[in-house]
Amino acid sequence: MAAERSAAVAVQNLEAAEAGKVDPMKQFTIEPILGSDWQLADGINIAFTNSALWMAITAVLVWVFVAGGMKRQLVPGRWQMAVESMTGFIDDLLEANVGAAGRKYVPYIFTLFMFILFGNLLGLVPVGLIPGVHAFTFTSHFTVTGVLAIMSFSIVLIVGFAKHGFHFFSLFWPSNTPAFLALPISLIELVSFMVRPFSLALRLFVAMMAGHVLLKVLASFVIAGGSGGIGTGVLVGVPSFVLMVAISALEILVAGIQAYVFALLTSLYINDAENLH
Repeated sequence: MAAERSAAVAVQNLEAAEAGKVDPMKQFTIEPILGSDWQLADGINIAFTNSALWMAITAVLVWVFVAGGMKRQLVPGRWQMAVESMTGFIDDLLEANVGAAGRKYVPYIFTLFMFILFGNLLGLVPVGLIPGVHAFTFTSHFTVTGVLAIMSFSIVLIVGFAKHGFHFFSLFWPSNTPAFLALPISLIELVSFMVRPFSLALRLFVAMMAGHVLLKVLASFVIAGGSGGIGTGVLVGVPSFVLMVAISALEILVAGIQAYVFALLTSLYINDAENLH
């Protein structure tokens, strides 16, 4: 009887462990919310997904943030000061990297920065405590970061050719370089220029995905430690939980840094289009 009870307890513990098992990649699954059968063409589905939902929420929050700070009061409140501080931050960023010509790009860079920042932070909000609700970090998908990077790269190309014409190609031809080195160097410059949107998108995608995967892995350790008894919980579960809290704080910092890096690199690329250096 004792052996049977032990076996039953072991089976129950195994079932509990399987039920609490965490798949670190499941959080990145794009799932349809509305219109799972909507077809634009053969094999092209246009369903409204969880990724689209969180992008829409982010866009609305950015709009609310900006609209709330446009009261232009003589004595600005905290909200207005926050919006003006962020706008001034982006304006200083462009002036430092592009010059006076960079001021006209403030609306785009500001929107880009705030959209990425809010998207990164929303993915860290613990809405999973509400049954049936799960946060989704759309910046952890290369398709999203790729579109943002292509938008920025397209602006660089449009501005470069509109302002300089075919002289824009001089960006890839190094001046004061021996003739036998000019051609290979120009080819290297051209290749490095063409991979800019890929590296810009990949940097944000990898940074956000890696952090969320690590948090889920640590969460599985916490669950396994809690279901493995007091000893395992103390040795595995508690340290994993403490590490989760620390990494969550670090992820908040990473969310801001990655948004800043994306905006900074975009401003540097725009500088090449404006000033050809």
